[in-house]
Amino acid sequence: MYQFLVSFNVQPEHRTDFIHAAQTTGRHSLANEAGSLRFEVLTDEENQNLLYLNEAYADLAAFNKHAEGPYFGAFFAEVSTYAEGPRWLMKGNVESGAAAKA
Repeated sequence: MYQFLVSFNVQPEHRTDFIHAAQTTGRHSLANEAGSLRFEVLTDEENQNLLYLNEAYADLAAFNKHAEGPYFGAFFAEVSTYAEGPRWLMKGNVESGAAAKA
């Protein structure tokens, strides 16, 4: 499984717009893109205008397909006017044998 965490600094007056755009992208990706497994929007506990996207895909190829798709492009077309990012904080593959609660 390929996962990543990115951050965006969002203008305060557009915080709700960013969350809506990200959640819409996530819903469409999960419903329509094979290999999309998780799409979470998180708010930093100290700075509500620092938002994170935590995403998981079956593999890097599934993420690349997502990045070439319409939802990814529409998201960046919208948020690029009021959000700075993405800043890559983590990206990589889950090692086999990782502990997880079922």
